[in-house]
Amino acid sequence: MGRIRSSLLAVVLAAAVSVPGVTKPASAEVSTPSSVAQIVAAMGAGWNLGNALEANANGYPSETAWGNPVITQALIDDVRAAGFTSIRIPVSYLRHIGPGPNYTINSGWLNRVQQVVDYAHSRGLHVIINMHGDGYKSIPYAWLICDAADQSAIKAKYRKAWQQIATRFRGYDHRLVFESMNENFDGQYGRPTQPCYSNINAYNQIFVDTVRRTGGNNSSRWLLVPGWNTNIDYTAGNYGFVIPTDSHRSRSIPSSEKRIMISVHYYSPWDFDGEESGTITQWGSAATDPSRRSTWGQEDYLESQLKLMHDTFVVRGYPVVVGEYGSVDKTSFDASNNRYRADFAYAVTATAKKYGAATFIWDNGVNGRYGFGLFDRHTRSVTQQEIVDDIRYGAGS
Repeated sequence: MGRIRSSLLAVVLAAAVSVPGVTKPASAEVSTPSSVAQIVAAMGAGWNLGNALEANANGYPSETAWGNPVITQALIDDVRAAGFTSIRIPVSYLRHIGPGPNYTINSGWLNRVQQVVDYAHSRGLHVIINMHGDGYKSIPYAWLICDAADQSAIKAKYRKAWQQIATRFRGYDHRLVFESMNENFDGQYGRPTQPCYSNINAYNQIFVDTVRRTGGNNSSRWLLVPGWNTNIDYTAGNYGFVIPTDSHRSRSIPSSEKRIMISVHYYSPWDFDGEESGTITQWGSAATDPSRRSTWGQEDYLESQLKLMHDTFVVRGYPVVVGEYGSVDKTSFDASNNRYRADFAYAVTATAKKYGAATFIWDNGVNGRYGFGLFDRHTRSVTQQEIVDDIRYGAGS
């Protein structure tokens, strides 16, 4: 998520937990969903393991740096038991990438990433892994910066990093999806700028070409790419987004089929979803207090945004992934807030399903005021059962 809470201070660097640094053999399940409907149905209800593997202390990724506990198999099992069938795992690399020209990723960190992926993948879940905090100007030692001067060095580093990640996971089946980056943009909330957008397109193309060339199951794997800041209008509108070509994919894939998905996020209206204020605490047509409801971003806006993605990409065979959405806890200001948070979650998942998109709720592990948490990761308990239930209902799971 591009709006990392400033109150979460990086305090310690957790020791990496090693696992064998080898590619996992391909599973017996080899059939890959080939259409929008198939992959969206297979993903079902999605959840984000946020503020964990993308957290960092002084530029060194550490899963406990922002206050969350060490990730365990038990946590992932709890998420699965709650009804989620897909998990997005944001990952930062930052100073765990060594110097050029090889840009070697720290083996202990890559081992730990693989171990956490295995927690979910071994349980039959769909998993998305990305390169998350490396593109934020607000993160120390971030380097995937679209308006930085030395783009040749950035692109070389990006290519080498994804070559290593893709090679590590090339034996995994289609339930593992790679996402090229997160909310990459120039840091200014406004219309896209050039050459920054062209560089984002170039990163996506490097990502697709590099992953495909590592072979194995990567030659047919679903790959996920975002446009400008994962913004729907700036991705689907005429602002410069270019879908990468996929000329290095397996020749066994029919030319009519796609293996590229489009990533967007949905936090609208922000004054309800993320603004740290007690003013706007209700959402949707069921809101009882007009003064607590935003003047925009209601059901009709949600409908228009996801229809735009459908009409621009889904009809052409490119599935859409709403990789993040959600709303913060404002029950300390309005006791009815969770009702509207659940309404919002249901509306996003149900509307996305209607328009051929998969959804992943953002969970940063923070419970209480302004938290996105659905689970208490320390006690392993569900904290927002109504929201979880409405996500499952909306996703049809």
